Amino acid sequence: MELFAVPELPEIHEGDDLAAMIADRVDLRPDDVVCVASTVVSKAEGRAADLDEFPAGPRAKEIARNLEEVSGEEKDPRFAQAVLEESTDVVMEAPFVLTETRFGHVGVNAGIDRSNVPDHDLLLLPKRPSQSAERIHERLPESPPVIVTDTSGRSFRHGQRAVAIGWAGMPASRDWRGETDRDGHELQVTVESVVDELAGAANLVSGEGDDGTPVVVVRDWAFGDHGGSDNMFREMRGDFVRQALRDWEYEP
Repeated sequence: MELFAVPELPEIHEGDDLAAMIADRVDLRPDDVVCVASTVVSKAEGRAADLDEFPAGPRAKEIARNLEEVSGEEKDPRFAQAVLEESTDVVMEAPFVLTETRFGHVGVNAGIDRSNVPDHDLLLLPKRPSQSAERIHERLPESPPVIVTDTSGRSFRHGQRAVAIGWAGMPASRDWRGETDRDGHELQVTVESVVDELAGAANLVSGEGDDGTPVVVVRDWAFGDHGGSDNMFREMRGDFVRQALRDWEYEP
């Protein structure tokens, strides 16, 4: 397959038509996959914010104090308040804040970004990334699938990689269960998260920092003749790591 960045996209502002801006710069095919960084989706949807919009409540102040003790650095309780307001569940409060967002993604600080926001303090994740992906998908010529990506850390490994937080026009996963390997053994558990894999591949092209290439087209990749699934975020009853964290306390 081939991946290439959509060239010469300008700084995105609230109300910008991302689909039109992409279509003006690349001729799309129906079997392309368009990977769009959540930062530009958030900017177009007006998700930039300032810390003063989040006056800190008691719990946010306590979280900030605890983080200051752990890190030795001053923490703004207004930022903690923003994280709480963007979350439905706090999984960990120290040595960093790990939360579940409204749409089911678990990440540090509810995915709130403090970089690449020229006129504000914060950039919040899109409220409903799959709905955002659907809107772009419907407006793009040829209606190729769309994946909204974000960068996050990984349990048990150093470093970050991009994952899908929203998608439209394709299933999230290829379901290999019931198919056979080369020796004829039936696959029992393999469900391949293709939207995450494509998001990670796109991030190799889009880069980080000041690259300014937030949209990547994946070409000549095929889903194949497999079952599909949109199950992405684990439910609590099957998320054994999260269950264990409920009874865990940070000890420096």
